[in-house]
Amino acid sequence: MADLEFFFDPGCPWAWVTSRWVTEVVSQRKYEVQWKFISLSMINTDKGYKPNDDYHKTVHGFGLKALRVASAARAAAGNEAVAKFYTAIGTTIHVQKNRDGYDTAPHKYLVDILANHSLPTVWADSFEDETHTALIREETDLALSRTGKDVGTPILTFRPGQPDEGSFFGPVISKSPRGEQAAKLWDAVELIATTSGVAELKRSLRAPLDFS
Repeated sequence: MADLEFFFDPGCPWAWVTSRWVTEVVSQRKYEVQWKFISLSMINTDKGYKPNDDYHKTVHGFGLKALRVASAARAAAGNEAVAKFYTAIGTTIHVQKNRDGYDTAPHKYLVDILANHSLPTVWADSFEDETHTALIREETDLALSRTGKDVGTPILTFRPGQPDEGSFFGPVISKSPRGEQAAKLWDAVELIATTSGVAELKRSLRAPLDFS
């Protein structure tokens, strides 16, 4: 049984930073993480985008295409394949800031990412395959059923399937902590999620994103 379920949209930079914190803790404690899908395109289409918000529609639309590829990776090679694909696409988009063609030639863009990270390029063929959309919708709805709908990405579920299972949107962090600090943050968030009645812990100010 997994220690954590991590629901992500590949286009979200905040989810990416949080995911690198999670992978840092996993490297220390050998936790098991199940990588699951949540689509910002689905969430915001359901709510309705603001007029003329073409930027977010485009980014979120690409995120959904990338999630279909992630779903194909899972179908072909399991959870570890999803982790590898997420690392590949997150590194490309957020760390290297290489977004050339993601909106105009998404298939080639995804093929190049897979090839550059020694992953099967055939996965990219699923970027418009609607057979994966139902699963992405199911996991998006599952995540929101655990937190409520007025949230974004990522969503984390600690101790899934256990009596003290607990979920939160976030933590939303601007820079991934390393070493002992990463483990301390895990312990704190897990404690809040699983042993208390805390519903929300929030402030609106955010430091600039730091992908280092």
